[in-house]
Amino acid sequence: MKLKNDDTAQGFNAMVFSAIVYSILGMTFLYAFGGKYYDYLVPVPYLEENSTLKIAGFVISLLAMIWIFIAQMQMRQSWRIGIDYSEKNELITQGLFSVSRNPIFLGILISYLGFFLLMPNMLSFGLGLVSFVSISIQIRLEESYLSKNNSREYLDYKEMVNRWFGRSN
Repeated sequence: MKLKNDDTAQGFNAMVFSAIVYSILGMTFLYAFGGKYYDYLVPVPYLEENSTLKIAGFVISLLAMIWIFIAQMQMRQSWRIGIDYSEKNELITQGLFSVSRNPIFLGILISYLGFFLLMPNMLSFGLGLVSFVSISIQIRLEESYLSKNNSREYLDYKEMVNRWFGRSN
């Protein structure tokens, strides 16, 4: 399923997420080839000059991408983008989903942290904040859907595993 850019909360989130992805691509281009134009993104000098943080950012981003890939593979047939109200998918509670109800979204946010450390500027910082808000809204939409579709099974899972990371019991 593909996210639709309609007038729903999910459609709005799709539009925001698309804008974030295009902004990251543009920022990466400016960082690599923009020279002085990159300065318009208001780099954070201390962080820009710290090569250890850049290496950490790269490693964090790489590990987050691996985490996301593993979580997507563990979803098997339940993997989709957005909410398809016409389908009822299997609730996945094993693997990474046993320690996070939202391991893919968690991985995306961690990758944005790594991205900020690689290219520390005000735009990458702002994109990270907007991403957190947008993902938090999407999670709540999905939780509402899962509560209705999987009722007791999802509520039991919700009591055992935290939204972001960790087991409740």
